[in-house]
Order: sequence, then C-alpha cells, then structure tokens
Amino acid sequence: MSERVLLFGGNGWLGGILVRLLRERSDVELHVATSRLEDRNSVASELDRVKPTRVLNAAGVTGRPNVDWCETHKEETMRVNVIGTLSLADLCDARGVHLTVFATGCIYEYDAAHPLGSGIGFKEHELPNFKASFYSETKGYVDQMLKHYRHVLTLRVRMPLSDEYEHPRSFITKITHYARVVDVPNSMTILDELLPVAIDMSLKRVVGVFNFTNPGAISHNQVLSLYREFIHPDFTWTNFTLEEQAKILAAGRSNNELDTSKLTALYPDIQDIHTGMRALFARMKLKVPAGAKCPTHN
Repeated sequence: MSERVLLFGGNGWLGGILVRLLRERSDVELHVATSRLEDRNSVASELDRVKPTRVLNAAGVTGRPNVDWCETHKEETMRVNVIGTLSLADLCDARGVHLTVFATGCIYEYDAAHPLGSGIGFKEHELPNFKASFYSETKGYVDQMLKHYRHVLTLRVRMPLSDEYEHPRSFITKITHYARVVDVPNSMTILDELLPVAIDMSLKRVVGVFNFTNPGAISHNQVLSLYREFIHPDFTWTNFTLEEQAKILAAGRSNNELDTSKLTALYPDIQDIHTGMRALFARMKLKVPAGAKCPTHN
C-alpha cells in the first residue's frame, strides 16, 4: 500500500527537491498542496480532500533577498512562520496525521557553554538563545511549541546547500557572490544527502526534534577553498569581521554548531560535513556548464 503524502512548499527550492525525490518512489502517492499556510480553512479542506497519511511542510517565509526582509514585514512573517505552521500542526494532530516540519537550526549562537571551535554542539533539548533577527526569534518560539504535538517531526536545517551549480538559494552560491565574507565555522545541511533521510523518517513516523545537519562544522573559508579547488581555480574572496558584517545588515546572523548524535544514532552512515562537502563539490564539478565564468562579487 502506497503512502499518500501531502507536501506544502513544493514550489520552493527545498520543496522542489522533495518533489523530485518523492516522485521517484513507487511507494508514495504525492500531492503538492495548493492551499497556503495562512489560510486555515483552506488547509483544513485540503487535508480532508486528500486524506494524506503523511504531511511534509517545507513552506515558510525567509525573505528576499535575505532574512533582513522579515525585520520590516513582521506581520507577514508571523502569519506564515508562526500562526500558519502551528495551525498546520494542530490540524494534522486533530486528524492523527504525521507531520514533518523543515525548521531551522539558526536559533542558537555560540556562547560560554558552546564556545566557537570547541566541537561542543547545541543539543535538541536546549533552549534557543539567538534572537538577533526577527526570523530566528519567531522560529525559536515555534520550535518550542511544536514539541507538544504528538505526531510532529521537527528537522532543524542550517545553511542548506546542494550540488546544483549557481542555485540562488544555496549557501555556496550566496557566499561566492558576496563582496566580503566572515570566516566562522557552522553546522550545515547537505540537502542531497539528508533529504532522502527526511523522507525515510517521515515514512517511519519518527517524531520529536532533530538537529538536521551533517556532523561537525565547517568554516566559510573552508567552503570557499573547496569551491576554488573543484570549480573555479581563479576564484578569490575577501574576509571581514563579524563586527564589520553587522554594520551592513539589518539583523544579526546565527553562527553555531549543532550536536547531531541523536540523528546519527538512527542514521550512522551520514557523512561528516568535511567529507560530505568534498563529495558535493565533486558532483557539482560535473554539472558546471561549459564556459561558465567565475562569479563576480556583488
């Protein structure tokens, strides 16, 4: 018997990858939601019409061109990221339907108990400590509230990237086009490796909160060095400090390492971020169009 999966956010980057992966499976009947999270009645009607056995939520407001947008669009951000997400969880709970929420791990920042470079990552039970951006603040609230729903799996994604060349939403594309970058180690999510894991967790009805990143942390400079090694040998970049970065941003940015021991206890074959990143760039190298030019800095 195939699983009937209803996916919210199928038109987004992460959602688009999920659509492709789910359609490749013979045991899944995929339905891409047409209702919007902020319209509770419409979402309820779609749930009752499709009657899914699983729901995946990859929808949400992140802002364009970045999360600074949320600082001046707080009502829209809350309507989707807070009210809409909790409403979907509530509607699924009332119907006994398992829900997987693709959340964010950008709710922490390095502190005295988790010093930068120490390898001590934040665990799932620890309270969010980063509120320097409205986006992260709202995500932190929802993260804690979702814990009280019985059928919810929360996957904390961070700085998502894939082997797609020059995809505008990928962390790699973003930093290769920045005029200057900070050099801070962070936990990151290689979507090509972890999204199949997310689908497996959904189908197995795993519940609870999971830090959904590859084990370990990798710095911006290490990522850019791999980009230069595999993709454009003539690529260069310029660093600046976190203090200098703060002067050009409307909101702060989260930097942290997440503890992934809970995830790897279930999926021990997930590659550490350094091994996974080399594999990612090796795949990306095969996808670079002929004559592709080295990125210029904006």
